[in-house]
Amino acid sequence: MKIATWNVNSIRTRLQHVVDWLTQNPVDVLCMQETKVVDEDFPRSPFEQLGYHLYHSGQKSYNGVAILSLRPLQAVTTGFTSILTKLPPAWDEQKRVITGVIDRIRIVNLYVPNGAAVGSEKYEYKLRWLAVLREYLQTLQVSTPDICVCGDFNIALESKDINEKIDTENHIMASEPERQALRDILALGFADAFRKFTSEGGHYTWWDYRAASFARNLGWRIDHHYLTPSLYERATSCTIDIAPRKLPQPSDHVPVIVELEI
Repeated sequence: MKIATWNVNSIRTRLQHVVDWLTQNPVDVLCMQETKVVDEDFPRSPFEQLGYHLYHSGQKSYNGVAILSLRPLQAVTTGFTSILTKLPPAWDEQKRVITGVIDRIRIVNLYVPNGAAVGSEKYEYKLRWLAVLREYLQTLQVSTPDICVCGDFNIALESKDINEKIDTENHIMASEPERQALRDILALGFADAFRKFTSEGGHYTWWDYRAASFARNLGWRIDHHYLTPSLYERATSCTIDIAPRKLPQPSDHVPVIVELEI
């Protein structure tokens, strides 16, 4: 089974890019982030013509997560409050979480808040959000031990996940509190699928649109697949496809694909 994650940075703007990529790379499941469209306006037809089932949780102009699957998903839910029922509904005003089950594997698709700037109100929200995510995943593990958590985490966990020419001192996505919050989540038993196969730095999934960052390879690895132990053992590859970043008007992120033995 191949599962891909891709922050498409507006599905309507990047529609042809995604359709073309899926035509050339017919993965079993594609998790998308930053779809930036309400559910009723999502461009379903091109994906249904490719044989995909669509599950989407969106909002106008911001955020939004979707899962495309060649086979129907089971137990699909959106947001934190569908699982953590005691949370206030406000936690799901931003559409950032969707999950479903296929072949007894729970796929959790996330768009983690960026946080804007270290010390800002949005940064503090990001840290609180990550703490809620930990509780959410811990709850899911009770009923579904095999979990693939993927998406745009907006965190580079290690220095080698960032081009060394980038000044990361007090930088959002690289601050110690963010990294520790992610480590706390991984301590539930999750491991980085990409690092199972690739230990060296220099591999990135996001490049700023500014300052010719892609041409200069000033990148960050912030899009991840994290797997519970049995899935980690069954992972046979995890790769980053930078080809879509070379297209006209690309997303600033690229797909990351994990392959699992089923």
